[in-house]
Amino acid sequence: MTDVFDRASEREQELRDDALQDQRRRAGLAGKTYTDSARECHVCDEPIPDARRRAIPGVQTCVDCQAEVERALP
Repeated sequence: MTDVFDRASEREQELRDDALQDQRRRAGLAGKTYTDSARECHVCDEPIPDARRRAIPGVQTCVDCQAEVERALP
């Protein structure tokens, strides 16, 4: 029974990874690395935390500004 759950968990992780890769590609971040990330937000000039820069390679905005950008999308 455990094997079924292990396989399901692995498949779930694969789907999650694929979805994140698709999101990065759509955002123009595919192939970007931590060093491609901005140190300061391009909107408000506040520092972007290293954890965010690592989690989203190529990121250019802080969490608050990105939320504002996404709210403005149709």
